[in-house]
Amino acid sequence: MTELAGIVETTLLNGKVRCLQPENGYRIAIDTVLLAAAVAAKPDERVLDVGAGAGAAGLCIAARLASLKVSGIEIQPQFAELARRNAVLNDVAEQFHIVDGDVGDPPSSIRADSYDHVMSNPPFVEAGRGRVPLDPSKAMATMEGDVALGDWIGFCIRMVKTKGTITIVHRADRVEEILAAMVGRVGDLVIFPLWPGGAKPDQPAKRVIVQGRKGMKGATTLSRGLVLHQPGGEYTDDTKHILVDAQALEIR
Repeated sequence: MTELAGIVETTLLNGKVRCLQPENGYRIAIDTVLLAAAVAAKPDERVLDVGAGAGAAGLCIAARLASLKVSGIEIQPQFAELARRNAVLNDVAEQFHIVDGDVGDPPSSIRADSYDHVMSNPPFVEAGRGRVPLDPSKAMATMEGDVALGDWIGFCIRMVKTKGTITIVHRADRVEEILAAMVGRVGDLVIFPLWPGGAKPDQPAKRVIVQGRKGMKGATTLSRGLVLHQPGGEYTDDTKHILVDAQALEIR
């Protein structure tokens, strides 16, 4: 196991969530918070975070819905342990359960057709492409290993209940792969672009949130999405409502 050096505490949702994470290497990004905000969970439902890392997405959704039951699977034991510590730090240990495990060979405690919602921020970079980060934990979190994106999404589909939602945040240039993995199995799909905005408002979206419902037949919708930054670089008011006020992200 690779040890994580230099653990620091950061806060999310304007201090509503406290999160321990490495000072260097893989760090919590805005994608994680937006992912959690996009999951339209209800009280007492069950949510699974696939590739939970230090547990930030699960902590954010638990902060929004106190009675929610959150589980996570994480392949790196050092991050899984951080997630457990973060659950204690945020007083949600009774509703927040993280297991060590590989999506390609999951433990028996993660059961198919058991979750109302599955969310995931899979590794962004296709195996064999891109520059591998020097930090091994960051490399594992951002670079695909033995489990390709389609297989990762297939695991998410198996875990969610029929009519339950699957929510993925990923690179916009891989949306075709995401849709291909879902076709015939997940419908009522929404593609929700995350527009950078800022000084160049015509920039293409680099990230998208894709959400669908298992076993449903609804058509695919391309949403107008969310503009993240004002021309001066600050977050837009709509983005602040999510990142600061802990509001849900309405993508439907």
